[in-house]
Amino acid sequence: MQQIPLGSQGLQTSVLGLGCMGMSAFYGGATEAGSTEAIRRALDLGITLFDTAEAYGPFENERLLGRVLGTDRERVVIASKFATDFTDDGEPIGLDGSPEHARRAIDRSLGHLGTDHVDLWYLHRADPKVPIEETIGAMSEAVAAGKVRYIGVSETSAETLRRAHATFPITAIQSEYSLFERDAEHNGVLDTASELGVGFVPFSPLGRGFLSGTVTRKDDLPEGDARRNLPRFSDEAIEANLRVVAALKVIADEKGVTTAQLALAWLIQAGTAPIPGTAKAARIEENAAAADVVLTANDLERIDAASPHGITVGTRNTEAGMARDRG
Repeated sequence: MQQIPLGSQGLQTSVLGLGCMGMSAFYGGATEAGSTEAIRRALDLGITLFDTAEAYGPFENERLLGRVLGTDRERVVIASKFATDFTDDGEPIGLDGSPEHARRAIDRSLGHLGTDHVDLWYLHRADPKVPIEETIGAMSEAVAAGKVRYIGVSETSAETLRRAHATFPITAIQSEYSLFERDAEHNGVLDTASELGVGFVPFSPLGRGFLSGTVTRKDDLPEGDARRNLPRFSDEAIEANLRVVAALKVIADEKGVTTAQLALAWLIQAGTAPIPGTAKAARIEENAAAADVVLTANDLERIDAASPHGITVGTRNTEAGMARDRG
């Protein structure tokens, strides 16, 4: 798979990565054997960007990734994140952007991953109680100490991204972005990242399964799946928004690709590095093939006409989640 610069600070990754969250948290149904097979298949296909966080589990996802990568660790880019502090037993204490927590968190992540450095270390969510300059300053200490190669931010506003970058060069910003969710085009985040030379990493690039066609009603989601609590996954919202998926499927069918591949190719061609999440090797293969899909100008016009603003019924998160993500 093609390798590209992510941002302007020197980091190279595959054009498409693997989001590992669902292997350990929030969605349910994953097994260690299946997740291991998926990670190994991603490696076989040339995927080098693996995304995790200490909050996924908590801790279990970092441990899983460290175990599976093993001797392959040096040929991949491990991206992890910190924000919420936890007890050693994984009980959440609360959002903490203090320098003291940053220093504890990186050492804890290194231990869970079984490595001496994280390639890309994100601030998972900005702490409104702590100036972003203080948090980023502490993260830069980890770079100076050789514990981290590059730093990033996740789900920040354009203004916060600009302040963070002024403190220490930011390599990447991770935000939700897809044909399901296009707010980054309108809130200044995409434009600011481009201006500053910050790479853009879309999470949930398949709309949390919606764009892959795996969700057609709320009952498609297993009990305990966190998506059941999201407004866009009510039965009413799903029914209304399936019209967008149907329109995209027409374009995908004409090109001989899946709707998921069309959605990922759209992001890749836009210069971003999406990290679709899955715990299934077959999905890894389907997603990886999107790197070879070429969209014409006419394709792009039709895609925009089908989904000009993303999914239009239902907010992407709960009110509490939306407030947390406005950092």
